[in-house]
Amino acid sequence: MLLGLLAGMSGGAALAGSVTIKGSDTMVVLTQKWAETYMALHPEAAIQVNGGGTGTGFAALQARATDICNASRRIRAREKENCLRAFRKLPREYPVALDGLHLYVHQENPLTQLDLPTLAAIYTGAITNWSALDGPDAPITLYSRENSSGTYEFFKERVLEGRDFSARTQTLQGTAQVLEAVARDRWGIGYGGAAYGQGARHLSVSRTRDSEAVAPSEATVVSGAYPISRFLYCYVNPDQDLGDVAGYLRWIRSDDGQAIVRHLGYYPLPPSARAD
Repeated sequence: MLLGLLAGMSGGAALAGSVTIKGSDTMVVLTQKWAETYMALHPEAAIQVNGGGTGTGFAALQARATDICNASRRIRAREKENCLRAFRKLPREYPVALDGLHLYVHQENPLTQLDLPTLAAIYTGAITNWSALDGPDAPITLYSRENSSGTYEFFKERVLEGRDFSARTQTLQGTAQVLEAVARDRWGIGYGGAAYGQGARHLSVSRTRDSEAVAPSEATVVSGAYPISRFLYCYVNPDQDLGDVAGYLRWIRSDDGQAIVRHLGYYPLPPSARAD
């Protein structure tokens, strides 16, 4: 991988001529490809990409330990306050891609669709056996992201409506690990970003028990018909939004940058979301 290497950092500040990016694990594969391609076009640029989760990215941005925070959810009020204390300005927000949160089940699981109220009942522990969903008498194994993940927080807010996950939920560090666990576990269920889809089946999702289930696709995510769609974001200290940081952020939202979004299985921004 052609990721630029940074020399040591002092006091949390990146060296001149380098760009550091940290945050969402959902966005790591996409950001690495963006960084490789941008550096090939701009050999003078050095970009370092790290995951760790959206919350970790915001903490690094506040500590001036990263130039760009990748986020799979919008910034929280507390994080805005911390940024104001750290650099006296609100971070600048850039939508950079669209994503549909996919539901994964094992290839042999007969289930084809779920509605959001039933999904919430599964993950809060009200439903614990596949027989409640007209499946076999087998306990449901729950897989989730860790609580520093923006995907975890988005799922908790959008699907669970703020309720706690069941204590039986097994948390894993990345979406790839969730997908791998479900692919091995005949009675498992998990969730994650659109680009991580091989090895398990994806369910169609309906908003209510009586509405039509919708399969995740570019058309249904861009239109909002798919119920658990979201933007992916980059956040930056406005004082650092210049040079290669600004050039990179501008390029990833260009036609060329958005072509990589589609190629890797994420969904490109609609033109209305690309304006600065």
